[in-house]
Amino acid sequence: MVPTDKAPFTLRRATGTLAEGAAKLAGEIEPATVQTVLADANRKAVRKGAAAAFGAMRPPSMWYAFDRGDQDTTDWYPQGLTCGEDSGTIDASVFFVTWYFRPQAGERGIRISFLSPQTLKYRHALLVEAKPDGSYLPINIHAGGVACYGDRLYVADTTRGLRVFDLTKVLDLRSVQSDLGDPERIGRHQGKLHAFGYRYVLPQTDSWRLATTGARFSFVGVDRTTTPHTLISGEYVEDATTGRVARWNLELDGVPRDAYVLGHRKIQGAVSRGGTWYLSQAASSTVNGKLLVDSGSGVETRPFPVGPEDLTARGSKLWSVTEFANRRVIFGVNLVGAGA
Repeated sequence: MVPTDKAPFTLRRATGTLAEGAAKLAGEIEPATVQTVLADANRKAVRKGAAAAFGAMRPPSMWYAFDRGDQDTTDWYPQGLTCGEDSGTIDASVFFVTWYFRPQAGERGIRISFLSPQTLKYRHALLVEAKPDGSYLPINIHAGGVACYGDRLYVADTTRGLRVFDLTKVLDLRSVQSDLGDPERIGRHQGKLHAFGYRYVLPQTDSWRLATTGARFSFVGVDRTTTPHTLISGEYVEDATTGRVARWNLELDGVPRDAYVLGHRKIQGAVSRGGTWYLSQAASSTVNGKLLVDSGSGVETRPFPVGPEDLTARGSKLWSVTEFANRRVIFGVNLVGAGA
């Protein structure tokens, strides 16, 4: 973790008509709280399921596997992970997971899962971009990382920066019509609202765009141990150790607080906590990744599952999500100093 020039990560706010479009939809469609979405969840995770995710690694004490349909699909891939503890204001025990669509034909954008580690119930919602006229479209990006702070979700947009969503504007299509429309359509058609069959849509409300080109946003995290709290994002680089990570003070103003060269290839997630950095390193779809722990006096390498992605800290544990079919889990391992 070598300090580097932070200027390439400078962001500029680019709200445009996003807030107006989201407000237009929210004026027509009734919003639901995070707690309501969890109570209305229509899928069930499996405690300690899909153990193949851990490959040669000894399984941790706790993990949650997505259901059979979400394990089997080759259309959707989980990428980003954050939790209610990152938010600091959400009165619910919840994980949020972003997924991107890898289409055989057509596009379905990105979605986010609301998952309760208490009930194991979860539900997907579609992330959309709304227009001032009340129309809306899918968001066709990778969504490699997500972070929650207050009511805002920050989603990584690889070459552009960060897309922002307001969790007070999770909109319930059932509040304005008796069914969920055509599962093959999105937007307004013949007087009805459609969202590829999803009940809930979450419109983008804001955007932070890179002031110059060059930096990449592959993952996102939050550090609530800094003063002020910080937002973290960094770069996945396939074949080199030149990937960087940057932090911004929250509330976000776009000016980076600091930046570092990661010094490792294939980093899929990074968070800092109490002066220690945790890096999630991928290998392949069949080989275990690694957790790299940098406390400033050297790097400790720990075992990690196959296909580890974004990182978040919750309680005394570091959590991540794995992406490959039949190996899709949310799992937690101990942070430094948290015991065996």
